[in-house]
Amino acid sequence: NDVWGALLDSVYLNARSRDRLDERVWPMLRNQVEAALQHWRTPDRGIWEVRGEPRHFTSSKVMCWVPADRGARLARVREEWKLAEQWQSAADEIHADICARGIDQRGVFVQRYGATALDASLLLMPLMRFLPPDDQRMRATVLAIAEELTVDGLVLPYRVGETDDGLHGEEGRFTICPFWLVPALREIG
Repeated sequence: NDVWGALLDSVYLNARSRDRLDERVWPMLRNQVEAALQHWRTPDRGIWEVRGEPRHFTSSKVMCWVPADRGARLARVREEWKLAEQWQSAADEIHADICARGIDQRGVFVQRYGATALDASLLLMPLMRFLPPDDQRMRATVLAIAEELTVDGLVLPYRVGETDDGLHGEEGRFTICPFWLVPALREIG
C-alpha cells in the first residue's frame, strides 16, 4: 500500500515546482488516488514486505493518506472542487485513523496498529508533512527511532524480535534508513 504515496508525492512536487500538471498525467493520477482510497483499510505486509500475516502497518496507512492529500491539492489547482473535497475528506479520515490507532502509550507512532514496535519507515511521516514538525508525536517518534533502532551509526528497519518477518537471524541495516533519519531529525529541529 505504500507505492501510491511515493508516486503521488513525486508528481505533486514536480507539478508544484513547474506550477503546472501535464493534462495527460491527470487521468492516471486520479486512478492512483482512487486505488489508494479503495485499499487503505486493507492490511498489507508493509514497506519491508514482511512474510508474516498482513497487518495494518502505520507507514502503509500514511502512504495511502499521501495520495488523498496530494490528490486533493492537485484537484484544487485544477479547480475540480467536488473531487478536491471528496479526496480531502478521505485524507482527513485516514489521518484521524492513524492518529487514533497508530500510536502507543508513549505518544510514539508504531510499526502497526496495536503494537509497540518501532519501524524506520515511520521516518517518512515528517518528510511527507503528515504532522507539523513541532508536533510532540512526530518529535517523540523520530527520537525513539534514532535511539532504539540505530546500531553503529546505521538504522535498522525494525527489531527482528518484534516483527514476524518470517526470516531467521538478525535483520540487516537498510541503507535508505539513515537517509530518512537525517532529514527527519532536521525537520524536528
